[in-house]
Amino acid sequence: MPEAAVAAAAPTVAGALRDATAVLAAAGCDTPRLDAELLLAHASGVGRERLVLDARAALDPSALARFDALVVRRAAREPVAYIIGRKAFRWIMLHVDRRALIPRPETELLVEVGLTLPFGASVVDVGTGSGAVALALADERPDLTVVGTDMDPGALTVACENGMRLGSKVEFVRADLLDGVDRRFDAVLANLPYVPDGAELPPEVARYEPISALFGGSDGLDVIRRVIAGLPDVPVLGLEVGAGQAPAVAAMLAGSVEVVRDLAGHERVVVARR
Repeated sequence: MPEAAVAAAAPTVAGALRDATAVLAAAGCDTPRLDAELLLAHASGVGRERLVLDARAALDPSALARFDALVVRRAAREPVAYIIGRKAFRWIMLHVDRRALIPRPETELLVEVGLTLPFGASVVDVGTGSGAVALALADERPDLTVVGTDMDPGALTVACENGMRLGSKVEFVRADLLDGVDRRFDAVLANLPYVPDGAELPPEVARYEPISALFGGSDGLDVIRRVIAGLPDVPVLGLEVGAGQAPAVAAMLAGSVEVVRDLAGHERVVVARR
């Protein structure tokens, strides 16, 4: 076949995106076009804006092979963040893999609680996972002393690697909640397991994310109860909770209690101030 004919037969960027979007939509992915764009940009080593500028260009065969392999993984409902190995959180980019939960936009509300602290305050991110809350808070408020704790060695390794890559001063400590952490803090922030046992989860979560970071007992509040029961006097406590859990968690807390809603309108973070 003449070289010109081969080139003409090669799929364009737009064509590859169209085909992949159809595959991902059929697989049940919620955002098939966005997923396809992120995967193709990753496979091609370019930013998403190049996909628009080069929409009519023939796709490089090696990039197409990489893209096809990534689409197969996404069609099996593996999260995009795990496939490409990174996730943006506020103003930082985090490495993520299956050792830690993928940071969610609603968890940014915990960072916003930390931003209200006075200059030079100390704060601990309990159940830090990938280090998202601790590292974002330290990035935006370098005056704060920030510690992150997690009992899972894999998750803690991810957090430490993110901290080193970002050049952060956050200290990461292996601990079961705050057990063995012998210091006082001005604030405790925590995104702990809060999914009720037996709850149905999307395939992206159920198949790929660490189960130990998700389920919190029959009503989802076992771990939250533990941290509240073992908590020393602290001026500020911020807890991320699941849908419908805010009233029960607020009833466990003393002081002035505020419930913060996420962008979807769900009561997502309970804040107690003393």
